[in-house]
Amino acid sequence: MNRPRLAIAGLTACSGCQLMLLNCEGELPEIVERFEIVHFPMGESGSDPLDRYDVAIVEGAVSTPKDHQTLFRLRNASRTLIALGTCALFGGVAAMNNGTWDRGEALREVYGEGAGEIDSFRPAALGSFVTVDFAVTGCPPEKSEILELLSALLAGTLPPLPSYPVCLECRSRENLCLLLERDDLCLGPVTRGGCNARCPATGIACEGCRGPVEEANVAQELELLLERRFSKEEIVRRMSRFKAEWDYGQRR
Repeated sequence: MNRPRLAIAGLTACSGCQLMLLNCEGELPEIVERFEIVHFPMGESGSDPLDRYDVAIVEGAVSTPKDHQTLFRLRNASRTLIALGTCALFGGVAAMNNGTWDRGEALREVYGEGAGEIDSFRPAALGSFVTVDFAVTGCPPEKSEILELLSALLAGTLPPLPSYPVCLECRSRENLCLLLERDDLCLGPVTRGGCNARCPATGIACEGCRGPVEEANVAQELELLLERRFSKEEIVRRMSRFKAEWDYGQRR
Protein backbone atom coordinates (compact mmCIF):
# COMPACT_ATOMS: atom_id res chain seq x y z
CA MET A 1 0.00 0.00 0.00
CA ASN A 2 1.36 3.42 -0.99
CA ARG A 3 1.93 5.82 1.85
CA PRO A 4 0.02 9.14 1.62
CA ARG A 5 2.31 11.94 0.49
CA LEU A 6 2.23 14.70 3.10
CA ALA A 7 3.29 18.37 3.09
CA ILE A 8 3.43 20.43 6.29
CA ALA A 9 4.06 24.15 6.00
CA GLY A 10 3.73 27.40 7.92
CA LEU A 11 2.77 30.93 6.89
CA THR A 12 2.55 33.94 9.25
CA ALA A 13 2.45 32.31 12.67
CA CYS A 14 4.58 31.30 15.66
CA SER A 15 5.11 27.72 14.38
CA GLY A 16 3.54 26.37 17.57
CA CYS A 17 1.02 24.26 15.66
CA GLN A 18 3.76 22.50 13.71
CA LEU A 19 5.72 22.12 16.92
CA MET A 20 2.75 20.34 18.49
CA LEU A 21 3.07 17.71 15.76
CA LEU A 22 6.76 17.30 16.57
CA ASN A 23 5.79 16.99 20.24
CA CYS A 24 4.09 13.69 19.41
CA GLU A 25 7.42 12.05 20.23
CA GLY A 26 6.12 8.59 20.97
CA GLU A 27 4.05 8.48 17.79
CA LEU A 28 6.55 10.07 15.39
CA PRO A 29 8.18 6.78 14.30
CA GLU A 30 4.80 5.38 13.27
CA ILE A 31 3.82 8.65 11.57
CA VAL A 32 7.00 8.56 9.50
CA GLU A 33 6.40 4.91 8.73
CA ARG A 34 2.82 5.41 7.57
CA PHE A 35 3.20 8.77 5.75
CA GLU A 36 5.70 9.88 3.14
CA ILE A 37 6.57 13.35 4.42
CA VAL A 38 7.61 15.07 1.22
CA HIS A 39 7.75 18.70 2.35
CA PHE A 40 8.24 19.87 5.95
CA PRO A 41 10.69 22.83 6.18
CA MET A 42 10.42 23.08 9.97
CA GLY A 43 11.18 19.41 10.53
CA GLU A 44 13.64 18.50 7.79
CA SER A 45 15.91 19.98 5.14
CA GLY A 46 16.10 19.11 1.48
CA SER A 47 12.35 18.73 0.88
CA ASP A 48 10.95 19.52 -2.55
CA PRO A 49 8.49 22.46 -2.49
CA LEU A 50 7.43 21.75 -6.09
CA ASP A 51 6.25 18.21 -5.52
CA ARG A 52 2.72 16.77 -5.50
CA TYR A 53 0.94 15.78 -2.29
CA ASP A 54 -2.06 13.83 -1.16
CA VAL A 55 -2.47 16.14 1.83
CA ALA A 56 -1.08 19.59 2.67
CA ILE A 57 -1.37 20.74 6.30
CA VAL A 58 -0.86 24.50 6.61
CA GLU A 59 -0.35 26.60 9.72
CA GLY A 60 -0.68 30.38 9.99
CA ALA A 61 -2.48 33.35 8.49
CA VAL A 62 -1.83 34.87 5.08
CA SER A 63 -0.21 38.30 5.43
CA THR A 64 2.48 38.61 2.75
CA PRO A 65 2.77 38.01 -0.99
CA LYS A 66 5.09 35.09 -0.18
CA ASP A 67 2.41 33.56 2.08
CA HIS A 68 -0.10 34.00 -0.73
CA GLN A 69 2.20 32.35 -3.27
CA THR A 70 3.00 29.45 -0.92
CA LEU A 71 -0.66 28.83 -0.13
CA PHE A 72 -1.70 28.77 -3.79
CA ARG A 73 1.16 26.42 -4.66
CA LEU A 74 0.18 24.03 -1.87
CA ARG A 75 -3.50 24.21 -2.82
CA ASN A 76 -2.72 23.41 -6.46
CA ALA A 77 -0.30 20.64 -5.56
CA SER A 78 -2.49 18.79 -3.06
CA ARG A 79 -5.70 16.78 -3.17
CA THR A 80 -6.66 17.82 0.36
CA LEU A 81 -5.68 21.05 2.12
CA ILE A 82 -6.08 21.28 5.89
CA ALA A 83 -5.89 24.45 7.99
CA LEU A 84 -3.96 23.77 11.18
CA GLY A 85 -4.66 26.03 14.14
CA THR A 86 -6.64 29.16 14.91
CA CYS A 87 -4.52 31.49 12.75
CA ALA A 88 -5.05 29.34 9.67
CA LEU A 89 -8.77 28.98 10.34
CA PHE A 90 -9.73 32.45 11.64
CA GLY A 91 -6.68 34.72 11.23
CA GLY A 92 -5.81 34.35 14.92
CA VAL A 93 -3.58 36.68 16.87
CA ALA A 94 -2.03 38.03 13.68
CA ALA A 95 -5.39 39.47 12.62
CA MET A 96 -6.60 40.73 16.00
CA ASN A 97 -6.00 44.42 15.19
CA ASN A 98 -7.30 44.32 11.62
CA GLY A 99 -10.30 46.46 12.49
CA THR A 100 -8.53 49.00 14.68
CA TRP A 101 -5.08 49.63 13.23
CA ASP A 102 -4.09 50.93 9.85
CA ARG A 103 -1.67 48.36 8.40
CA GLY A 104 1.01 50.94 7.73
CA GLU A 105 0.76 52.24 11.29
CA ALA A 106 1.03 48.69 12.66
CA LEU A 107 4.15 48.00 10.59
CA ARG A 108 5.79 51.22 11.78
CA GLU A 109 5.00 50.34 15.39
CA VAL A 110 6.67 46.95 15.05
CA TYR A 111 9.51 47.57 12.57
CA GLY A 112 10.23 51.27 13.02
CA GLU A 113 12.30 52.75 10.21
CA GLY A 114 12.40 49.41 8.40
CA ALA A 115 8.61 49.31 7.98
CA GLY A 116 8.82 50.58 4.41
CA GLU A 117 10.75 47.47 3.38
CA ILE A 118 8.04 45.09 4.65
CA ASP A 119 5.60 43.99 1.95
CA SER A 120 2.49 42.79 3.77
CA PHE A 121 -1.27 43.18 4.02
CA ARG A 122 -3.91 42.57 6.67
CA PRO A 123 -3.61 38.96 7.89
CA ALA A 124 -6.46 36.69 6.86
CA ALA A 125 -7.47 33.05 7.17
CA LEU A 126 -6.61 30.51 4.49
CA GLY A 127 -10.26 30.26 3.49
CA SER A 128 -10.22 33.88 2.35
CA PHE A 129 -8.02 32.84 -0.59
CA VAL A 130 -8.48 29.14 -1.33
CA THR A 131 -10.83 26.26 -0.63
CA VAL A 132 -9.99 24.59 2.67
CA ASP A 133 -11.12 20.97 2.92
CA PHE A 134 -10.82 20.59 6.70
CA ALA A 135 -9.53 22.45 9.75
CA VAL A 136 -8.17 21.60 13.18
CA THR A 137 -8.51 24.62 15.44
CA GLY A 138 -6.63 25.56 18.61
CA CYS A 139 -3.69 27.74 19.63
CA PRO A 140 -2.10 25.28 19.32
CA PRO A 141 -4.34 22.29 18.51
CA GLU A 142 -4.48 19.45 20.97
CA LYS A 143 -1.99 16.66 20.37
CA SER A 144 -4.86 14.16 20.40
CA GLU A 145 -6.64 16.08 17.63
CA ILE A 146 -3.59 16.00 15.40
CA LEU A 147 -3.21 12.26 15.91
CA GLU A 148 -6.93 11.73 15.23
CA LEU A 149 -6.55 13.71 12.01
CA LEU A 150 -3.60 11.64 10.82
CA SER A 151 -5.37 8.39 11.72
CA ALA A 152 -8.48 9.44 9.81
CA LEU A 153 -6.42 10.41 6.77
CA LEU A 154 -4.92 6.93 6.70
CA ALA A 155 -8.46 5.54 6.63
CA GLY A 156 -9.42 7.85 3.78
CA THR A 157 -11.74 10.04 5.84
CA LEU A 158 -11.73 13.03 8.20
CA PRO A 159 -12.38 13.10 11.97
CA PRO A 160 -15.50 14.64 13.56
CA LEU A 161 -15.17 18.15 14.96
CA PRO A 162 -16.34 19.10 18.47
CA SER A 163 -19.72 20.82 18.13
CA TYR A 164 -20.09 21.83 21.78
CA PRO A 165 -18.72 24.80 23.77
CA VAL A 166 -16.02 24.78 26.41
CA CYS A 167 -18.79 25.24 29.00
CA LEU A 168 -19.93 21.66 28.45
CA GLU A 169 -16.46 20.40 29.31
CA CYS A 170 -16.39 22.63 32.38
CA ARG A 171 -19.66 21.11 33.59
CA SER A 172 -18.43 17.57 32.97
CA ARG A 173 -15.32 18.34 35.05
CA GLU A 174 -17.47 20.00 37.74
CA ASN A 175 -15.47 23.21 37.49
CA LEU A 176 -16.53 26.43 39.15
CA CYS A 177 -18.28 28.60 36.53
CA LEU A 178 -15.91 31.54 36.26
CA LEU A 179 -18.45 33.63 34.36
CA LEU A 180 -21.51 33.21 36.57
CA GLU A 181 -19.94 32.45 39.93
CA ARG A 182 -16.83 34.64 39.84
CA ASP A 183 -17.83 37.31 37.31
CA ASP A 184 -14.75 36.71 35.15
CA LEU A 185 -14.65 37.66 31.47
CA CYS A 186 -14.87 34.04 30.35
CA LEU A 187 -15.60 33.12 26.71
CA GLY A 188 -16.41 29.48 27.40
CA PRO A 189 -20.07 29.74 26.27
CA VAL A 190 -19.11 30.79 22.70
CA THR A 191 -15.80 28.94 22.26
CA ARG A 192 -15.49 25.55 20.59
CA GLY A 193 -14.68 22.74 22.98
CA GLY A 194 -12.08 20.02 22.57
CA CYS A 195 -9.48 21.28 25.04
CA ASN A 196 -11.17 19.62 28.04
CA ALA A 197 -11.58 23.08 29.58
CA ARG A 198 -7.89 23.18 30.45
CA CYS A 199 -7.76 26.86 31.43
CA PRO A 200 -11.00 27.12 33.45
CA ALA A 201 -10.03 23.94 35.30
CA THR A 202 -7.05 25.86 36.71
CA GLY A 203 -9.09 28.99 37.50
CA ILE A 204 -8.15 30.89 34.32
CA ALA A 205 -11.03 32.30 32.25
CA CYS A 206 -11.39 30.94 28.71
CA GLU A 207 -9.65 33.26 26.24
CA GLY A 208 -11.44 31.83 23.19
CA CYS A 209 -8.29 30.48 21.54
CA ARG A 210 -10.17 27.70 19.74
CA GLY A 211 -12.52 30.09 17.96
CA PRO A 212 -16.32 30.15 17.96
CA VAL A 213 -18.48 27.10 18.45
CA GLU A 214 -21.13 26.61 15.79
CA GLU A 215 -24.35 28.53 16.47
CA ALA A 216 -22.75 30.48 19.31
CA ASN A 217 -25.19 32.86 21.00
CA VAL A 218 -22.82 35.81 20.87
CA ALA A 219 -25.49 38.36 21.76
CA GLN A 220 -26.32 36.54 25.00
CA GLU A 221 -22.63 36.27 25.89
CA LEU A 222 -22.26 40.00 25.32
CA GLU A 223 -25.31 40.68 27.49
CA LEU A 224 -23.99 38.52 30.34
CA LEU A 225 -20.62 40.27 30.27
CA LEU A 226 -22.15 43.75 30.14
CA GLU A 227 -24.27 42.84 33.17
CA ARG A 228 -21.02 42.09 34.98
CA ARG A 229 -19.84 45.64 34.23
CA PHE A 230 -17.28 44.86 31.58
CA SER A 231 -17.17 47.58 28.94
CA LYS A 232 -18.17 46.83 25.37
CA GLU A 233 -14.69 47.88 24.27
CA GLU A 234 -13.02 45.42 26.65
CA ILE A 235 -15.32 42.58 25.60
CA VAL A 236 -14.77 43.17 21.89
CA ARG A 237 -11.04 43.46 22.44
CA ARG A 238 -10.95 40.10 24.25
CA MET A 239 -13.14 38.34 21.71
CA SER A 240 -11.04 39.69 18.83
CA ARG A 241 -7.85 38.20 20.20
CA PHE A 242 -8.16 34.97 18.21
CA LYS A 243 -11.00 35.77 15.77
CA ALA A 244 -11.20 39.31 14.51
CA GLU A 245 -14.83 39.39 13.40
CA TRP A 246 -17.90 38.36 15.41
CA ASP A 247 -21.57 39.09 14.86
CA TYR A 248 -22.45 40.69 18.18
CA GLY A 249 -26.11 41.03 17.26
CA GLN A 250 -26.57 37.33 16.56
CA ARG A 251 -29.24 35.46 18.51
CA ARG A 252 -30.18 31.80 17.98
